[in-house]
Amino acid sequence: MIISRTPFRISFFGGGTDYPVWYRENRGAVLATTIDKYCYITCRCLPPFFEHRHRVVYSQMELTQTIDEIRHPAVRETLKYMGIKEGMEIHHDGDLPARTGVGSSSSFTVGLLHAIYALEGRMPAKMQLARESIHIEQDILKENVGSQDQVLAAFGGLNRVDFHPDGNIEIRPVPVRPARLELLQKHLMLVFSGFSRTASEVAGEQIKNTPAKKQELTEMCRMVDEGVDILTGEGDINDFGRLLDRGWQLKRRLSDKISNPYTDYLYEAALKAGAAGGKLLGAGGGGFVLLFVRPDLQAKVKEALGNLLIVPFRFENSGSQIIFYEADMFFGKSA
Repeated sequence: MIISRTPFRISFFGGGTDYPVWYRENRGAVLATTIDKYCYITCRCLPPFFEHRHRVVYSQMELTQTIDEIRHPAVRETLKYMGIKEGMEIHHDGDLPARTGVGSSSSFTVGLLHAIYALEGRMPAKMQLARESIHIEQDILKENVGSQDQVLAAFGGLNRVDFHPDGNIEIRPVPVRPARLELLQKHLMLVFSGFSRTASEVAGEQIKNTPAKKQELTEMCRMVDEGVDILTGEGDINDFGRLLDRGWQLKRRLSDKISNPYTDYLYEAALKAGAAGGKLLGAGGGGFVLLFVRPDLQAKVKEALGNLLIVPFRFENSGSQIIFYEADMFFGKSA
């Protein structure tokens, strides 16, 4: 039996420039971090004593005889990609709900790949996990997803990730002094808006609009440089919050599906209560809102947001890990 633990992420700047339709012709870059909220995948070969051959448990439970019968697309296609012949049992648990802008679908794919490799007794490199997850999601599943979530889930940490037209992916940890990193974290509030959305649908509209949004995307990419400069410099940390606000206003112009009246209302209420800036995480449409608020004003912002859930979190640096490993005597023995 194997258990993998793979972090979710929050993205600060550059989201949208990590779509292949953009970075294959232009430079793409993101500034983002993983957090201590995780996707857990438990994976084992199913002993050949059951009526079903495969058991997959997530928000639903599937019992099937063949991999092709599995309805969960990422599970089905990952098992096929890995050439699995044995019966499999897979359980998913997550610290945060799906479809809320924290990269949960990519964390799932990275974590499942990692678990299956471990079950085979293999240790993939982090970039291999990232690239193979990108391939499964973008090329096999044909999902409208970018390439940052898979890289961040695999590597972990606060990183600048550059996407080059030749397909090269460059990941660089941002060298922030511990005291300043702690200051950044104390200024961040993660707010659940109360509803989820299907990211692929929202992103599809944005991708379609990409050729007409070159000015916005170019500026959003440049904000990665500005964000890194603020974090590694000695200036006012609140400049980071103001930059988040500028980036959010640009992102809203990419598609009319990215925001909605309710999200706009929440965001404006937070600004009036003292937030310096923020953004809706992920492709948009719903899910988590990230706010940048001075610690002494956070109680006031929380009051302005009513009964919405504020999720405490910490940055994390480990990326996808195997946290439990026990050799499976059935693996490699077809039943």
